[in-house]
Amino acid sequence: MPTPRYASSRRWLHWSIVVLLVAAFVLIEFRGVFDRGTTGRVAMVQGHFWVGIAILALMLPRLLQALRKPAPPVSPPLPAWQALPARGVHVLLYAMLIVQPLLGIATAWTDGKTILVPFTSIAVPALLAADKELAHQLEDIHKLVANGFYFVVGLHVLAALYHHFVRRDDTLRRMT
Repeated sequence: MPTPRYASSRRWLHWSIVVLLVAAFVLIEFRGVFDRGTTGRVAMVQGHFWVGIAILALMLPRLLQALRKPAPPVSPPLPAWQALPARGVHVLLYAMLIVQPLLGIATAWTDGKTILVPFTSIAVPALLAADKELAHQLEDIHKLVANGFYFVVGLHVLAALYHHFVRRDDTLRRMT
């Protein structure tokens, strides 16, 4: 019998967000390849902003899909001591995927940074006033959440590998 899988729309959203997360990481971590104020560095930072916004935009349909199309059951079923933490990690991932881009946007606006519509010089209107002190606080929180997010994503990946190679259940195959 074939493995029950997530709906194709849920799988597409999952893997699209994974690709965008990698892009967001690469863009912000490698911006230092370019000197401050150069076109290359501005492009990296603007790219990071827009990848974050794209992740935020994909999270609404992802949440709706999660509510409307429940996850297929794991076979063999998980013991309760694994099911509860698995649910907690997923809730935490979803929360971080929403909060992190919002923190990034708020940080940019309060720092007086301009978010440009890609390939134009049109600025997205800032919804928050510039406030350097608040910007520094938001940036610190954004970085803290990012570090926690790396840990939670790593835990998620390790759990998927554990299920596939050790437990030998269909957890990973449901998302492929």
